[in-house]
Amino acid sequence: MSDMKCASFVAENIQNLRIAVIGDVMLDRYCYGEVKRISPEAPVPVNRVKKTESLPGGAANVASNLANLGCHVYIGGVTGDDDNRKILEDLLSKEKIDFSGLIKSRQRFTITKMRILGERQQMLRLDFEEVCDLYPEEADAIKQWLLDLIEKGLDGIAVSDYAKGVCSDVFCQWLIRMAEAHKIPILIDPKGPHWEKYEGCTFITPNLKEMCDAAGQAVPNEDGPVLQIAQMARDRYRIKNVVVTRGEKGMTLVGGKRTVIHCPASALEVYDASGAGNTAAAILLAAAAGELPLLEAVYMANRAAGIVVGKAGAYPIHRDELLLDLLEEERKLGYGFRPLSWKEIAELAQIWRRSGEKIVFTSGCFDILHAGHVSYLEKAAKLGKHLIVGLNSDDSVRRLKGEAWPLIPELDRARVLASLACVDAVVIFHEDTPTRLIKMIRPDILLQSADFRSNLVAGREYAGKVETIESEDGYSMTGLVDRIANLIKKGKL
Repeated sequence: MSDMKCASFVAENIQNLRIAVIGDVMLDRYCYGEVKRISPEAPVPVNRVKKTESLPGGAANVASNLANLGCHVYIGGVTGDDDNRKILEDLLSKEKIDFSGLIKSRQRFTITKMRILGERQQMLRLDFEEVCDLYPEEADAIKQWLLDLIEKGLDGIAVSDYAKGVCSDVFCQWLIRMAEAHKIPILIDPKGPHWEKYEGCTFITPNLKEMCDAAGQAVPNEDGPVLQIAQMARDRYRIKNVVVTRGEKGMTLVGGKRTVIHCPASALEVYDASGAGNTAAAILLAAAAGELPLLEAVYMANRAAGIVVGKAGAYPIHRDELLLDLLEEERKLGYGFRPLSWKEIAELAQIWRRSGEKIVFTSGCFDILHAGHVSYLEKAAKLGKHLIVGLNSDDSVRRLKGEAWPLIPELDRARVLASLACVDAVVIFHEDTPTRLIKMIRPDILLQSADFRSNLVAGREYAGKVETIESEDGYSMTGLVDRIANLIKKGKL
């Protein structure tokens, strides 16, 4: 895991992906209230409703997850011509999801799930649905819509099957053949034990119960038995990758060339598991569309699922949440001590600014890091919530100090700086000054040593204000180098 590129992918590439989602589209409605008494009319609790909320459900929830990650999302399916369709359209519009493939039918009504919650506990679910296969003209319309998207360029296809009629055997096989013909990864979120209709797909993402149903046998939630039935299903249905979501045990992927990945769950506390499968499926498909290695795809999907189970309801994960989580986990695991790209730091700075968190920026060569540097950075960190260090590249240092410098290469200097607890991010810049970098970050506080006057500080016009910190006496990199040179000259080193 020492070369994970998940955070870079989320910051730099995921927003370029074009993904189609096809399947059983629903509207999820929530009534939140409190229960204080029993009804006098019948022995049932009375829920005093305090808030109602609507969210995209089913295939629309997968689309919502992808849209919140920054992807360009197109959704296809069928709904009724009713008020719930209008609510769903409004929700999709707000998330900039193209619903031109969502067929409107007067012969149906929009599938709606209404959940009644008392405090934090779900008390009842009301399902408004009618299971009906696609009519030929509906299937033809969705097919033509997808073919038009493929012609314009499509990076991935997600099929969300809730056994409500859209994902028939014939329709699923047509989708898989089209994806295969155009070399587009296609992910299936399955329903039911009959997986013949999913034969040949790139990914399939059953939970453990669905995996057992498809295998025709129940197995304990342990690595060995899960691996065995997943491998059987992969071979039987020519599926490239089977990814089993296993609740508190995390995920297991079985792929080609004997690829097996077990990824333990990351959630510390589970509040609501609804929607976690959709989130995992969305991340897996985005990662596959972005050509990330399988290990990183599963790791990222697992992290994302761990975030959403801590929320009430089938809320999608947001790109900001995932990026922050991935960067934080990088540092915890020790392979995050690296310089961030300019795109990564731009995204990170935007997230911090939106949260009202004060950003401090300082820069320098930091060639041989000593206690004076550390003291300076620790003081800098106390001026705000986040400290970003701009680091002169090797070429930049040479132009400033001469061809003999730097003594330590830029990536090594960046790694040492990033490992300090007081430093939140390190970014390398190649110019003589960090003005362009500061313009992009727009820190609240631009920090410089007390040796400089504030009106000479590069980039000061793009910062909230300029602060100075007194350098500690007795520490000088130049003095340290001179001392080492003298010792060598005297033959003592």
